[in-house]
Amino acid sequence: MTVRLHFAAGTLDISGFDAASDPPLPAGCRWDPRTGRFRAPAAVYAPVVRALVRGRIAYEDEARRYGVLDGGLRVRREPRPFQTEAVEAWRAAQGRGVVVLPTGAGKTEAALLAIDAVRRDTIVVAPTLDLVAQWHRLLRERFRSEIGILGGGDHLVEAITVSTYDSAFLHMEHLGARFGLAVFDECHHLPGPAYALAAERCLAPYRLGLTATPDRADGRHADLESLVGPVVYRKRVRDLAGEYLADYAVERILVELTGDERRAYDEARGVYRAFVVGQGIRMSSPDGWSQFIMRSSQSADGRRAMAAYQRHKELAFAAPSKLDYVDDLLHRHRRDRALLFTERNRTAYGLSGRFLLPIITHQTKVSERTRILEDFGAGVYNALVTSKVLNEGVDLPAANVGIVISGSGSAREHVQRLGRILRKQGDKTAVLYELVANDTTEVFTSDRRREPHADD
Repeated sequence: MTVRLHFAAGTLDISGFDAASDPPLPAGCRWDPRTGRFRAPAAVYAPVVRALVRGRIAYEDEARRYGVLDGGLRVRREPRPFQTEAVEAWRAAQGRGVVVLPTGAGKTEAALLAIDAVRRDTIVVAPTLDLVAQWHRLLRERFRSEIGILGGGDHLVEAITVSTYDSAFLHMEHLGARFGLAVFDECHHLPGPAYALAAERCLAPYRLGLTATPDRADGRHADLESLVGPVVYRKRVRDLAGEYLADYAVERILVELTGDERRAYDEARGVYRAFVVGQGIRMSSPDGWSQFIMRSSQSADGRRAMAAYQRHKELAFAAPSKLDYVDDLLHRHRRDRALLFTERNRTAYGLSGRFLLPIITHQTKVSERTRILEDFGAGVYNALVTSKVLNEGVDLPAANVGIVISGSGSAREHVQRLGRILRKQGDKTAVLYELVANDTTEVFTSDRRREPHADD
């Protein structure tokens, strides 16, 4: 009996067994009566091969189409000890697993060492076009081969290729056998109904996930183990601060609302809460928010409640008292490089206009964004405003002050914003200010995002 392995549209086709043979195949392999063969997601390729070897079953591998890289790194940097440790831990786990390192600690350098170690055709998957462009530039600098790119209108496949998550999802059923190593940057994006398919349709036996914050609010970070592998190495900010990251401090500042702001806040929150309680909606339940949206659209009282909800949030996020304190902080740090973070674009544009600062949101064109970031790095601007688009994947070593005017309850967002100012440059000390409207729901939001990382 000879078993044959084929790659077919993102799946592994296994011929040579019959339905009644009960072959020694790993979980995920199922009999497909349409073809009269066993079939599994392509990601099961490595466990299938290992099972066949253990069972001393002869097989012909017609599935893998990836090759060995002609050469490794052409430019080498002295790795930091923890980067070497991370790659060693990953290799000890059969080249499958997630490396968790703080933003600015050099996750990409660890990935380059991993590519050099296994020297298989590689796909690097990143969440944004900006990150794809950064990876493309870095890989061109450090390897001798041409670098392919998928996304943003480009479709060029090479032995080393960089892709967006969206493009990987779209094309992996055709390209999944082309790569022996898959690197998933910011891999907390991976567990989801669509992006997970990119990993499942990829045959690569070697898999590396990179992230500073693997946990997800929906609990699906548990899926990373089957999609990429277990967490094989982890360092926290406090482990690396001082020597490899900038020394830092996080200061939460409770800003008191004025009398008029307090009355407006309490009145708006009262209208919103009266409607929610009257409708029997539990906002803490999984469907609480969707229930509120649906019912608030069905009556005049509901529409008033929605307007009141938006008003009380706006007062907490961007009360004039809070913005007055931003003025004080900008004056205090007028010789530093500061990033101002907001939850909403409206607040960001208001800050930009009030303090005459450049702004970057999702609406900012790539060319303008590039120019603003270059000017910030060069010192043309000593501060800039952003909403969420600079939370991850941007290298800003000059930044040493972060001012969070408003944010979500996500612990990941808190760590990412802190990470924007931690990249080592000289002997700089970083400080992250978190402005919170006191005695509002924003206090609880701040507690949620900070508590899991209070010891970082």
